[in-house]
Amino acid sequence: MTPFPKCPICDGEMVEKKVEKLLRGGVHTAAVTVRAEVCLRCGERLYAQETVRRFEQIRTKLERKEVTDFQPLGQSSQATA
Repeated sequence: MTPFPKCPICDGEMVEKKVEKLLRGGVHTAAVTVRAEVCLRCGERLYAQETVRRFEQIRTKLERKEVTDFQPLGQSSQATA
């Protein structure tokens, strides 16, 4: 049984899934795969406290440009319209 049987937003059914979360810090972005409770109706995601703390640690490293431990996935660019 999941910790949240019903979604706090829409009362939909919650299921545990692996999801990808994009974290940004400064000019850097990291993709992290984690487990989350996901609403089957509206898509709301609920994360465990430990996962949220890990997100904060990763964001701090990104902001400080401490990315040597991260695996490069490609290159991002910014374009003006």
